[in-house]
Amino acid sequence: MTKSQAAPAWSDTIVALSTPPGIGALGVVRLSGPQAIAIADTLMPGKKIASKPSHTLHVGWLTYNGYAIDEVVISLFRNPKSFTGEDVIEISCHGSPYILQQCINACIALGARLAKPGEFTQRAFLNGKMDLAQAEAVADIIASQTAAAQQAALHQMRGGFSHELAQLREQLIQFSALIELELDFATEDVEFADRTALQQLLVSINTVVQQLMNSFKLGNVIKEGVSVAIIGKPNAGKSTLLNALLNENRAIVSEIAGTTRDTIEEVLNIDGILFRLIDTAGIRQSGDVIESIGVEKSLEKLRKADVVLYLFDVHGYNENELKEALTLLKDNARQFVLIGNKADHAAGITEARLGAYTYVPISAKSHINLDLLKTNLVQTVMQGKTNQESTIVTNARHFAALQEVHNSLTEIQQGLSQHIPGDLIALDIRRCLHFLGEITGTITNEDQLDFIFSKFCIGK
Repeated sequence: MTKSQAAPAWSDTIVALSTPPGIGALGVVRLSGPQAIAIADTLMPGKKIASKPSHTLHVGWLTYNGYAIDEVVISLFRNPKSFTGEDVIEISCHGSPYILQQCINACIALGARLAKPGEFTQRAFLNGKMDLAQAEAVADIIASQTAAAQQAALHQMRGGFSHELAQLREQLIQFSALIELELDFATEDVEFADRTALQQLLVSINTVVQQLMNSFKLGNVIKEGVSVAIIGKPNAGKSTLLNALLNENRAIVSEIAGTTRDTIEEVLNIDGILFRLIDTAGIRQSGDVIESIGVEKSLEKLRKADVVLYLFDVHGYNENELKEALTLLKDNARQFVLIGNKADHAAGITEARLGAYTYVPISAKSHINLDLLKTNLVQTVMQGKTNQESTIVTNARHFAALQEVHNSLTEIQQGLSQHIPGDLIALDIRRCLHFLGEITGTITNEDQLDFIFSKFCIGK
């Protein structure tokens, strides 16, 4: 079903609180639908809001059945120049939960109904104000906790991702039309579509699709954050490093080996990326049952973490133990950074070598080279991909659809090389176009939309 087929003629008006619940200086109640202006007119008698132009503000008392609810500001947005593409009213009240609820109750009494989660944005999508990828970016912006997440969502909401996909889809549609035309002249054995040009286009599209798929790993990091396990032998300085990075005494530090028995997790924002730091128990053989459980948890965190920081004492290291640690890291860690702690030299030293091993020398206790470690950590995760204007896939639904697009493109390429009939190639192209359309919502279904928008907050 296409978006135009799915879009209903909305006959009802919805209302919801669009600011966070709780006490605040201000709260905003939003109305959208054909009765929105009439309801505002009734609630603010004497202002004649129905006769006012769009994009205007009106100050007055909000009343219902002769009862004054609050002195408010009403913002008027006439269709189609509104967020939803419908008539929209936004009522700014004082942020008392009681006042806001009274306002919502009055709107419902006058014919509105309470909005479902994400229904305002869903109406914006169905009314053609944005495509589905842009609508999902709205939720990502609301949920963003870092500058990187905000920039990725803004780029998508401005249509960067959609524009790339639309261009690819348009080019493929042109070839699809020519191949479909060939089917009408099947008995005459003619070819309207240049197979060589189609192969070149498929390679070009697949390159872009693969780049977008490859960006999902980075996109997931930006959106969800990076889990970083701090691993090492007892007394290597793991808890001291955690405290130094957080600039607070979060973990207990002592000279007694095995002080940390369980994992401790904290969040640190470095250059707009959220790092979930996990301090773990020292890895060693132990006869202590509790400590052994902690060591096993440390190994589990090592295997699951996005990045492992392995600490060792530059003065008390054992080369064989370091080799064993490197083998453990190479076999189990996704990415790791080797850190030589207790290197109390002048600040500003760069990465050093310890025989065959490259490491970052720091002093967690003296806070030496922590900035170098942070830079190294960001570089390990970002791998040079710092262009905020490039398209980065952050949505698992988009990634799954791109995988299907990639599979379809591969099948089309194989079909062309094997000279299969045009009707079979046309089927594969239709499948590819279907999954490209699923991302932007050009092709979608009601159940899919309900699922996507159900994850939004009520007032959005």
